[in-house]
Amino acid sequence: MTIASPDIIDLLAGITAGSALDRIRTQRPETREQAQKSYLALFQPTDFGDVSAAERHAVASFVAGLHRQADIFEFYISPFEESGSDRWLIEVIKAEIGAGRANGPYGQYPDGPLSGENETGPFYQVSPASREALGPKLPAALEHAHLLVFHPRDASPQALQALLDAGWTTNGVVTLSQLVSFVAFQIRVIAGLAVLSTAAKRAAA
Repeated sequence: MTIASPDIIDLLAGITAGSALDRIRTQRPETREQAQKSYLALFQPTDFGDVSAAERHAVASFVAGLHRQADIFEFYISPFEESGSDRWLIEVIKAEIGAGRANGPYGQYPDGPLSGENETGPFYQVSPASREALGPKLPAALEHAHLLVFHPRDASPQALQALLDAGWTTNGVVTLSQLVSFVAFQIRVIAGLAVLSTAAKRAAA
């Protein structure tokens, strides 16, 4: 018998059936359904293909940590907490989150009306110690994730080539980019729901 996974956004946002936020989400059933399907496709696929479950959770927890979302970080890091062999990854990911935190977004627009919004910011590289512990692929994935979070304007063919050079396949690169985008989307939705929840409580007071 197949057991349905709980809606991940409801779970992380603390939404209970019949609550005000549940009713709000019910008004957009297709959006709710597609977000859940995206989560399942990325984190519970029938075939993990070129990106392992551990790699997916490591990158997702890194992205959540960069956004300073402790609950979401804990959710994605939890498989390592329950693992006898991969627990060491937790401290490595935490250290890299600390090293990679920034404000952003940074980057350069092409010459034109938007170039006045150009913002210079730090580019992140995994520390030598972490790089040695993680091997070539995961550091490249973390650096790519940081680029997409804080330097989206600076994404380039060279950045994608760095992933290929580290051993990621083309399909793996696509999956990593989709994963980073999904976790960032998830964080924005949950933050928005938190604002709605606060407003509803104030209105009811």
